[in-house]
Amino acid sequence: MASIMRFAMRINFVDVVCDGSLKNTVLDGIVTGCQFDIRLSYYRGQFLSVIDQFEVKIDGLEIAQERLSLSINERVFGFCELKECYTEFWNILDPATVIIEMPGGLAPGAYAVDVTLYFRSPYMETGPHQYMTIDSCGSKTLPLAERQEAYNG
Repeated sequence: MASIMRFAMRINFVDVVCDGSLKNTVLDGIVTGCQFDIRLSYYRGQFLSVIDQFEVKIDGLEIAQERLSLSINERVFGFCELKECYTEFWNILDPATVIIEMPGGLAPGAYAVDVTLYFRSPYMETGPHQYMTIDSCGSKTLPLAERQEAYNG
């Protein structure tokens, strides 16, 4: 059986991890985790259902998928829900917020934030039922903002 070699296309239009966006989240006065904003590094928006891989590391610590959510269009989605979000569109101009469940949040300081985000381009077929993989990964060191964000789960 011949193997098919696939690669990911990378187009750097914007920084994926948004400056100044790392902050702790608070629910009913309790720090429940943290959040930061990301953008697609691509030339057009995409439906959330095309996201194939989404991972986050904070200072090298990989965050478990079940602790990650993505907030966009005033809605919050768990990672496992993304593949079913056929009608939820991520506009290229709008950042999405990554929400991490982390009791107690982060201590003051700066943190290395690494995002692995690969999605398939539904209009760029590379073979039967295979589509071009787009690399929208990003890394940045962000200071934790003093202001905490109220989270309404």
